[in-house]
Amino acid sequence: MSQPSPDVYEQGKGMDAHNKVMREVRSRNDASYDPREPTRVWLDEDNTPDGFVDSLTIILNTGGCRWARAGGCTMCGYVAESVDGGSVAHEDLMAQIDACLEHEREHAEDLRGDGADLIKIYTSGSFLDEREVPAETRQAIADTFGDRDRMVVESLPDFVDREKIREFTEQGLDCDVAIGLETATDRVRRDCVNKYFDFADFEDACAEAGAVDGGGVKAYLLMKPPFLSEGEAVEDMKRSVRRCLDVEGCHTVSMNPCNVQRYTMVEDLYHEGGYRPPWLWSVADVLESTADVDGIVVSDPVGHGSERGPHNCGDCDDRVQRAIKDFDQRQDPSVFDQVSCDCERTWDAVVERERSYSLPLAR
Repeated sequence: MSQPSPDVYEQGKGMDAHNKVMREVRSRNDASYDPREPTRVWLDEDNTPDGFVDSLTIILNTGGCRWARAGGCTMCGYVAESVDGGSVAHEDLMAQIDACLEHEREHAEDLRGDGADLIKIYTSGSFLDEREVPAETRQAIADTFGDRDRMVVESLPDFVDREKIREFTEQGLDCDVAIGLETATDRVRRDCVNKYFDFADFEDACAEAGAVDGGGVKAYLLMKPPFLSEGEAVEDMKRSVRRCLDVEGCHTVSMNPCNVQRYTMVEDLYHEGGYRPPWLWSVADVLESTADVDGIVVSDPVGHGSERGPHNCGDCDDRVQRAIKDFDQRQDPSVFDQVSCDCERTWDAVVERERSYSLPLAR
């Protein structure tokens, strides 16, 4: 990944200025990774249409997101952990799957049953893009996890195809496509995130997934991309949650507060004093305000309490994080009535007074 450049498929997409900057930032990375080792794997719990279940999350180490090689999203540093060269062989990808299954066996005492009911597979790109994950591998993974209840696979909307989804549902699995929509506002997605597709493309992908019995979509939204004030970010998330869940086929929204990842435009802005990750109070505000929607809304603030992650004053971060986790499971906004801190007044002032030209107003 040392010299990213756009392929023919990516030519003319996104903002040229953003792509140029992102390619330069990504070129600073000279790390290399083992193609037979997954990027990450962990056991957790997730709220699904079937209830709260044990989950096994797998981040496969692939050749990386093709959009990131063109420049890509302003906040995403996941491609920096990808295998150099643009592709990983089927045998190596299946070796990664075997390593993840071994991890699950080693931590079986953490599960309520014999194995996780939910399998989530991410590639930091598009699992359904056959340049990242060959068709042979996709089918083998469907066969491997055919005894589970539900799969979540990650993809840009371009690659969502009902026949690919059927490979999983024919195994008896429900299959959700996790789409990094980031926002329902096309202008924000284009100018702040540097994603090239429109909300209409997301709607088309929902229709494609929903055409399969057992298929669906989980939308990933980004709280506070660069260039938005705290108040703008909060209002954008409130609108986006509702607009996503109004789309037939989309049953879950996962709102991800932005964190500062390495080799990204956001990191450069952060070091120059031009970006602060969102307040945890903002996350709570959005969850509380959208609790009446017809669907599941969850959030998992990665790196909470750190300077590079979503945070408040430091004293209350863990308490607010626990309330967010509690909300994820119960979908009950009253959990936020049980947490308070003096810094909430500072957050109120930031939401009211911060403007894009003067952010961040407070650290």
